[in-house]
Amino acid sequence: MSPKQSFLALLLSLAALCPMNGEAAPWWPAKTYDLSDGTPIETDYVPLPKAEKKWNICVLFPHLKDSLWVAANYGIVEEAKRLGVKVTLFQAGGYENLPKQLSQFDDCVASKSDAIITGAISEAGLAKKFQEGLSKQIPQIALINPVADAPVTAKVSVDYPTLGSLAAGYLLDSHAGKAVKVAVFPGPQGAGWPESFLKGFDEKLKGTPAKISDIKWGDTGVAVQLRLVEDSLQTDPDIGVIWGAPPAIEAAVGAVADAGKQGKIDLLPSYENQAMLGFLRSGEIKGFPTIAPVLEARIAIDIAVRILEGKSYMKSPNIVPIMVTRDNISKANLDNIFAPESWSPSYSVN
Repeated sequence: MSPKQSFLALLLSLAALCPMNGEAAPWWPAKTYDLSDGTPIETDYVPLPKAEKKWNICVLFPHLKDSLWVAANYGIVEEAKRLGVKVTLFQAGGYENLPKQLSQFDDCVASKSDAIITGAISEAGLAKKFQEGLSKQIPQIALINPVADAPVTAKVSVDYPTLGSLAAGYLLDSHAGKAVKVAVFPGPQGAGWPESFLKGFDEKLKGTPAKISDIKWGDTGVAVQLRLVEDSLQTDPDIGVIWGAPPAIEAAVGAVADAGKQGKIDLLPSYENQAMLGFLRSGEIKGFPTIAPVLEARIAIDIAVRILEGKSYMKSPNIVPIMVTRDNISKANLDNIFAPESWSPSYSVN
């Protein structure tokens, strides 16, 4: 073989080892808890290789205002492409827009969707719609936001009290038993997940020197959270920790600096978004618990296809949460947590 032929053979062999068309490395097996029977069983989730036909899946998000839902959008779109199914995605614009999400649900049904995946603004608000969908033989999959009692075919989430407890445990460790006042900004009251986060956080702090001194509820827009944080800082000058949804932490970075308390108040998010990753790397925060929205979204698409094709599926897979800190970030699988920085939300896969 000539040198030129050897070089070409090397290039061909390398090409065979590389993903084509920018395809990402497999995201599986993924650690999950299977709660289908009520008892968590740790298992490795492995998706289908391909769908048998081009199913039409409709997806409803509460909004795309923060990078967590943008990451979920990325997971939905990429897994739909990998499996070869069609997706139409609607977002309601915020947790105050339940009527809009209900109308979007009707649009999914009217468009003859084969399955509907919903990040519910409110479990109580969507319960009747879930039942309507099921009565029309349309599988209903709940995604990210918890659905405890409403009728769904499957639900993909994480245990939010566990996430709250993870954050509270980290707070207690970092303050080493010292008394501290904590202002909390869980998110929009009535959405389900903020209350669940707070439940785990509060229970972990009970009987410790760390005390919740203020609770403020509100939409997860940064502007809304900024008003709440500023009000709390003005009301109580002795706050030592701010814990809450990432938009609250984004708002708090500037608000704390403006109040002249930078370095005196610890900021602790209840879950992750792209800004929290930047804050962790720059030192504004020390860690965050993970929902892994990319992974949850991928699993939701796979479960929808499994249901439609009559294959076995987990009725209630929960992501195994971790606390990401500067000490372990190099070992964390960030591809399951964040969309690429270049990603822009997409509303359809054809």
